[in-house]
Amino acid sequence: MSKKEDAEFYPDWCEEAPPEESYRSILKWGDPNEFKHPNKKLYKLMKQVFEMTDDDFKTTQKMGLEKVSYNKSINLSKEQIKVFENIVGSENVKKDDYSRLQIAYGKTMIDLMRLREGIVENVPDIVIHPRSKEDIEKIVKYCNEQKIPVYVYGGGSSVTRGVECVKGGVSLDMRVHMNKVLKFNEENQTITVEAGMSGPDLEKTLNNAQKLFNAKRAYTCGHFPQSFEYSAVGGWVVTRGAGQNSTYFGKIEDIVICQEYVTPVGIIKTDEYPAVATGPSIDEIMMGSEGTFGVLISATLKIFRYMPENQRKFSYIFKTWEDGRNATREIMQAQFGYPSVFRLSDPEETDIAMKLYGVEGTPVDKIMSLRGYKTGQRCLMLGFTDGEKRFTKVVKKNINKICKKYGAMYTTGYVTEGWEKGRFKDPYMREDLQDYGIMTDTLECAVSWDKMEYVYEGVRKYCKSRPNTICMTHISHFYPQGANLYFIFIAKINEIDEYLTYQYGILDNIQKYGAAMSHHHGIGKMTAPWLEGQIGKNQMDVFRALKRHFDPNGIMNPGGTIGLDQGQFIDPRHNKAK
Repeated sequence: MSKKEDAEFYPDWCEEAPPEESYRSILKWGDPNEFKHPNKKLYKLMKQVFEMTDDDFKTTQKMGLEKVSYNKSINLSKEQIKVFENIVGSENVKKDDYSRLQIAYGKTMIDLMRLREGIVENVPDIVIHPRSKEDIEKIVKYCNEQKIPVYVYGGGSSVTRGVECVKGGVSLDMRVHMNKVLKFNEENQTITVEAGMSGPDLEKTLNNAQKLFNAKRAYTCGHFPQSFEYSAVGGWVVTRGAGQNSTYFGKIEDIVICQEYVTPVGIIKTDEYPAVATGPSIDEIMMGSEGTFGVLISATLKIFRYMPENQRKFSYIFKTWEDGRNATREIMQAQFGYPSVFRLSDPEETDIAMKLYGVEGTPVDKIMSLRGYKTGQRCLMLGFTDGEKRFTKVVKKNINKICKKYGAMYTTGYVTEGWEKGRFKDPYMREDLQDYGIMTDTLECAVSWDKMEYVYEGVRKYCKSRPNTICMTHISHFYPQGANLYFIFIAKINEIDEYLTYQYGILDNIQKYGAAMSHHHGIGKMTAPWLEGQIGKNQMDVFRALKRHFDPNGIMNPGGTIGLDQGQFIDPRHNKAK
């Protein structure tokens, strides 16, 4: 092949929907027919960083196209299975290989790596599609009597091994039937929905409230995680999730008003008050419990006026990470109101963003360089406002004033629009990269302002200690007291053990430098071994005491979730149950 032909080579990325009932159909993100490929500039960067050539992108790794098939026996008796069939109907009890595996893995990178190799671990004995709260009460009661483990599956976007059925048993797939609106209350500005309702269905319902509920106006939930299109309300609540607009609307625990759970010791239900002073919050106890205390049936959520016409988009480029960080802190502490989406990318992420958004090499890029905003140092801030028209005007005006104070150059709302178009699409790129042995994954943590640079420098130092590795970092989900620090690492890793060693080394360093182990992904079974080290033994003992109360027989999501089931954690170094 000539040099010219070689220079023009571009990989033949997969654009075929995965075969039905294949491993790839489980590992693939989102819509089977949706794809997002690295553009040519990003492709060129990857070759350079990973020391790869075009030849490395001419043959794919194992893609997981085989039909799901494995030998994992069902350990429930025929009599036990018959009881479940009598409760929900035989059509709502699934025993086939594909159904069992489909809800056993989430979207953690180790899940995707195992699926490609056809490695099947920790599947439930059966999958149940409960139809109602009453079904779930009967299922949990029977499982408690029989000591059958109970797991819960919502949207399946967990990146913490949260849904993995370490001890077999049953898994409740909530998305099939438990996805209805139970109550809409415009006077209180609340909506009550079942736990299996998806993000898009909830938002569509609220946007169409005038037609559906004869409401006076359209509404929004304001909760838009990157997994929005393929996540469910229940998953948001039990992991204490956050949406990309959380700086204005709040995390899910700020949005939840009340909840209802089925536990082995009975119903736990809170009431719809705006605020109370009646002892420790039961709502706070249940949120973040990740299915270890009981099954979330429904949640009542705050809703907000839907006013997209008032959004004011902005983006700025700063000369240094320090300037950008100081500007964001001042914006959050100035008390003029908060932006909605708000992100600051470090130099490495900014350089890649310039490639992704098509800015690199344009006249705008040249102007930035001439003005001292240099590649490898400059940092991109982007975001937009939500709320009443005059409020959003004031917020944007004050953001501009502070950014200018720190030497930022205004780069218009077009950059933000470019990010917004792909805000839910980036996960589609993971399959493309992994087809050629390139792993991309994320870890995030909560940090106070006074520790921000210490954590950033320390964790990145470890991430970059591995040669030929990209580590993009941004700050998002801002507060007056701190923010979320989010690491995206991309490396040529195709072996599970190598991946685990690297990932858990990053977790070691997040803890070493004093950050919270998670801001919004949750803990699951993956991060569980680090939880007690962060919160302390006395605090962990409170979790254990609650577990003993709600679940005396240990049937709810057993196997190490949120650090419970002592002595039965997933060993992070060897991927085996201790």
